[in-house]
Amino acid sequence: MPDASPTKWHLAHTTWFFETFILKQFVRNYKEFHTDFNFLFNSYYNKIGQRHARTERGMITRPSSTEVYEYRVYVDNKMKDYFKSKPTSDVLKLIELGINHEQQHQELLITDIKHALSRNPLYPAYQEYLTEKRSNTSETGWAHHPGGLVEIGYSGKEFIFDAEGPRHKVWLEPFYLAKHPVSNREYMNFIEDGGYKKAEFWLSDGWALCQKENWKAPMYWHKNDDGTWYYYTMSGLVPVKLNAPVCHVSYYEADAFARWSNARLPRESEWEIIAKSLDIEGHFADTNIFDPQPSTKDGVTQIYGDVWEWTQSSFSAYPGYQIAEGAVGEYNGKFMSGQMVLRGGSCATPQEHIRDSYRNFFPPYARWQFSGIRLAKDKFSSISSLHANDNNNKDIFFNDIISGLSSIPKHISSKYLYDSEGAQLFEKICKLEVYYPTKTEIGILKNNSAEIAKSLGPNITLIEYGSGALEKIRILLDSLIDPISLCAIDISEAQLKKSARIIRDSYPNLEVLTVAADFTKAFKMPKSQRDIKSKIVFFPGSTIGNFEPEDARTFLQSICKTVGKNGKLLIGVDLKKDYERLLKAYDDDDGITEAFNKNLLIRINQELGAGFNPNLFRHTVRFNTFKGRIEMHLESCIDQSINIGKEKFFFAAGETIHTENSYKYHIHEFIELAALSGLDKISTWTDNDNLFAVILFKVK
Repeated sequence: MPDASPTKWHLAHTTWFFETFILKQFVRNYKEFHTDFNFLFNSYYNKIGQRHARTERGMITRPSSTEVYEYRVYVDNKMKDYFKSKPTSDVLKLIELGINHEQQHQELLITDIKHALSRNPLYPAYQEYLTEKRSNTSETGWAHHPGGLVEIGYSGKEFIFDAEGPRHKVWLEPFYLAKHPVSNREYMNFIEDGGYKKAEFWLSDGWALCQKENWKAPMYWHKNDDGTWYYYTMSGLVPVKLNAPVCHVSYYEADAFARWSNARLPRESEWEIIAKSLDIEGHFADTNIFDPQPSTKDGVTQIYGDVWEWTQSSFSAYPGYQIAEGAVGEYNGKFMSGQMVLRGGSCATPQEHIRDSYRNFFPPYARWQFSGIRLAKDKFSSISSLHANDNNNKDIFFNDIISGLSSIPKHISSKYLYDSEGAQLFEKICKLEVYYPTKTEIGILKNNSAEIAKSLGPNITLIEYGSGALEKIRILLDSLIDPISLCAIDISEAQLKKSARIIRDSYPNLEVLTVAADFTKAFKMPKSQRDIKSKIVFFPGSTIGNFEPEDARTFLQSICKTVGKNGKLLIGVDLKKDYERLLKAYDDDDGITEAFNKNLLIRINQELGAGFNPNLFRHTVRFNTFKGRIEMHLESCIDQSINIGKEKFFFAAGETIHTENSYKYHIHEFIELAALSGLDKISTWTDNDNLFAVILFKVK
């Protein structure tokens, strides 16, 4: 490989750096160890003079290794003598640069040794093989950052390479960063799905190179005749560690995988702002295990060590950057073209060498470095994916399913749980003894109906979101004083018409309007024939818990616009409680919730011709303590693959499809969220056990 250099070249070159930039410059009458070494071991410093071509370094048999070590001893002794003269601070900075330069070549030495050994058909081992640790990270998961004006770049007094500064401000839009680097298991799915054969995922130059070089997998990967994957490591040729970070991929491959995953690579500013909050710990060269290892931790892990992580940022100058004078100015500045930034260090990087501001860089085709992938996503509002009137649109359904199953982790919007069969199953769930939210909320409304009606006031217009059978609204209507009109909004037009007809018959003086629409999207309110004085949105059922908190805030703001000045919101909120009770509510012994969740797979089979076997998935419920939410998942019981049209999806045993979230709140937490959305609390009503709350707000 043209990029690789022999071991003795690295040893001599790092010594040459000290001889050239320190001893020759600052030691009077310094005598070179060998006059030809300047030509042989100059890497790319044009101002120093001519140099031996990089591609020819491996062809040199002389000087011998013995002579190179003699050279290192000679220069080391001269440097020791020079230190006695007490070098100036400027010279000390050059010496520190030389030390860090040697640390860089310690890493390059490992990568080049690995490449040289891999060319041997016997695949010799450099070190003992380590069996794979069990990973605790079955899902990628995402860390959210709200964005805003932030500062990146180094601002301290310790050593940095010049390209790490100056510190400066950048604007970040809200984004997500994957908690874990992409694993070999995940990357294998990309391969098996034909990722190396589908041009639509690749940048133009990357696709051309992929075809030219006949790439079919990361560098060092080999596929046996029986279809199993092996890869060459410093422990020889071994089975691919499925849970270890994928390694030795180019920028082109990393970008293609990100596109295939419906994600992207992070910008270096996004990476740095997350990394700043984390300790610099991980799997580095100090362990003398020069292969990436699986993570055994939760949260944002392996952001340092294991693999350098490609970013989508090109290596260019920060605002205010100035190239140093002289040949040393060629160290970084001359490479600010055609290079992509990598962050975080690897299993071959000395730990003390890395910082959150450290900017490594390589051309996009480079694969020989210990380079891997961490994904990012833009924070676009996901409100529209909660409940939508496109629930029965087959094309949208297909696209959403393909997109969700292509994501990491796999997920499907909870709106697709509610087809006709799903809706019937959910009605059964609401009647279960263990499913407390429905009956508890109805009890609160009945027990406090007079007080609630008084707080709402007379002559009001009620707007119910997700009205369904309009069962709960009847409790309010029976207590209200001369309500003017009711506008019912629901996803199901058939259900809406049926319920509206019943309400009209029961309340002949009430104007009943209907909107068959997705209340999470913009919709047009029907024109009333009455004189509307006060609008009140009624949003029962704790559906607000299905929203991500940021989306909930956006949704509440939209309600403020709907009701306008003097408007109010009456909302149901499921409260935080003993998680055992929560788990029982979402995983009943009768198996109705399980049937409700698995019905999603049956629906996909029926409408999209998929091949899911619901019996090979188990309904699982988790309480995410950190996020304060119940999560419903469908967990694969075995390693399996599913076809949907021309698309094929792979599921590892234990891998899940995330189907629903239900956030739980303390009352004060939800009141604070509402306040940020433009709402002030008027009153709160709860049951005796504080399982559920009905809260009345007014627009500020």
